[in-house]
Amino acid sequence: MIARLTETIHHIAELGGPVVLILGVLSILVMAVILYKLWQFMVAGVGRHSTLQAAIAEWDAGDRAAAREHLARCRSYLGPVAVMAANGQTDAARLEAEAEARFAELESGFRLLDSVAQLAPLLGLFGTVLGMISAFRALQDAGTQVDPSILAGGIWVALLTTAAGLAVAMPTALALSWFEARMDADRVLAQKTLRTILAPAGVRHATKATAAPVHA
Repeated sequence: MIARLTETIHHIAELGGPVVLILGVLSILVMAVILYKLWQFMVAGVGRHSTLQAAIAEWDAGDRAAAREHLARCRSYLGPVAVMAANGQTDAARLEAEAEARFAELESGFRLLDSVAQLAPLLGLFGTVLGMISAFRALQDAGTQVDPSILAGGIWVALLTTAAGLAVAMPTALALSWFEARMDADRVLAQKTLRTILAPAGVRHATKATAAPVHA
């Protein structure tokens, strides 16, 4: 098993050089991060906030008892922040900081995925340039006995690194975009939750009525 793996790695190194090996290591790292983030999102309940949404709807309607029942059953990672607001914490900055702390934990690893998505094509291009230099050097060494297969073989091996770089970068960028979209949606929900609990519809309507001018 180990001998076969070693032979495979050696074969890849011969074809694409060290750049392909680096891209292979990056692909394994990216896959590990993506699988971990999927597990983390599933455990935290990212995107699954039906109970929390029911709670803020009841709170906005003025039914505090029903809203607290929903919050007690809420398994969303934003639930504790909503409970803090419902229990009398009125400092919006503090509540937003609590929510951001949870977002930061879930967004750990995003910078790595973003770096790989940007770096992998450049690494592939770098490998291609090195391969082209090697191919033209071999062509020069051949002198007058030029064999087109020498140049063609060198070019396809060189382009292999570009293909490898794109193969790593594209799924990484796609996964990162999906993760970021889920977090953006949850940020919107967090803002709606806090604003609804701190200023429910009844309070907002009462404030507008009080502020409205009275005409004789």
